[in-house]
Amino acid sequence: MVVVDRKTKETDIKLEFEFYGTGTYDIKTGIGFFDHMLESFTKHGLFDLKLVCDGDVHVDFHHSVEDVGIALGEAIYKSLFPIDGIERFANSSVVMDEALVACDMDISGRPYLYFDLGELRGKVGEFDAELAEEFFRAMSLNAKISAHVVKQRGSNLHHIVEAAFKSFALSLRRAGTKNNRVGIPSAKGVL
Repeated sequence: MVVVDRKTKETDIKLEFEFYGTGTYDIKTGIGFFDHMLESFTKHGLFDLKLVCDGDVHVDFHHSVEDVGIALGEAIYKSLFPIDGIERFANSSVVMDEALVACDMDISGRPYLYFDLGELRGKVGEFDAELAEEFFRAMSLNAKISAHVVKQRGSNLHHIVEAAFKSFALSLRRAGTKNNRVGIPSAKGVL
């Protein structure tokens, strides 16, 4: 179990994370749709996540969403590094009705995010859909993983964003799967 406490002038986050969990969660960010996305992420990744974020949501949701991404990324990093005996690479595609989103991932220690879900202008409930990219960027960079999240098709913002959260979770779970035959998963012998 990894514990991350992050306190700024904008947010106060308390997070407990188990990478090799069962998909249990208790999530309270004060942002209904974001909670739903994090619940889907946790359930499909089979992670355990307890998260409380007290943020300045009276301003907007940006600070809370980005800071949760930072804290969760730190927890993922602490769970997996130094890399030894995991698959390292994975990909997955998730269909939600008309939406299809793919995520390809490398747990490499070299942070990068390519994110193309098309035009994410608009809201899902009170959640600005464009904040999904802020979350994934903060999480990927702080987890020190390289991920490409790409919409293949779709028109419903809720379906597109949720498929992105689920495909990222599935790829992360698969890339982080333990494999005793692998050792350090690099021809260099170090990551």
